[in-house]
Amino acid sequence: MATLRALSELVSLRGKRALITGAAAGIGKAIAYRFAEAGADLELVDIDTERLAATKEELASFGTEINVHQTDISKKEERDELWEKLSGGGPDILVNNAGIYPFKEFLDVDEAFYKRVIETNLDSVYWMCQEMISRRLKLGGVIVNVGSIEAVVSFKEDLAHYSVSKAGVIALTKALAKEHGKHGFRINAIVPGGIITRGTKRKAVKGIFSFDFGLIKTGIEFKWRLPIGRLGQPDEVACMALVLASDVSSYVHGAAIPVDGGFLAV
Repeated sequence: MATLRALSELVSLRGKRALITGAAAGIGKAIAYRFAEAGADLELVDIDTERLAATKEELASFGTEINVHQTDISKKEERDELWEKLSGGGPDILVNNAGIYPFKEFLDVDEAFYKRVIETNLDSVYWMCQEMISRRLKLGGVIVNVGSIEAVVSFKEDLAHYSVSKAGVIALTKALAKEHGKHGFRINAIVPGGIITRGTKRKAVKGIFSFDFGLIKTGIEFKWRLPIGRLGQPDEVACMALVLASDVSSYVHGAAIPVDGGFLAV
């Protein structure tokens, strides 16, 4: 029997550098915390400078190198500037987490609105993956893309644009896994369900105080559908991201893994 590596070694990210988009809050911040705890040096990317700085300060106790980048990853010039700042062959690990989910009824969506959602949620992931793979074609690496259950089951109304963008992320993940596994890349997607973040809390409060009964009804129906009986926490997604980024999942490739409390199982 082959000698087994210790679990502590398998889960460690020491000596690795990870780039995480949307890292100032919510799921991205939780991923940054777990990666820093596992020993990774971090490149944290977000449009919110103030929250990025606060996140860096919170993670300082782990003693890893942390660089922050105020970047709108939907814009080519800002993405190019970001990658120019990164030394060497780029990060060992790329987590494409940044995204937006504005509500808008399908018939009210105009081209500018649709373009903004697609550029942020899908196009940026495409180009970030291309940059990562082209820089590390002879080195390999790990890519973790963040999708959504809305890509699989369109449960919430007024999110057709969002569903399309996240379905594209999952399709891209599988295509790149097939094409670039031979180059030493492991590429997977996480499919989060209802996760309690600052953004989702804000939308829930807005729905209550604006008497948006459709939104309230959707929230109740969503919770009723959950076999586990509750919404998730950002850290529960972050722990799966850590598994996928580490050697714990050395034979997991091209997967879209739900972290959804069983929502897609019903």
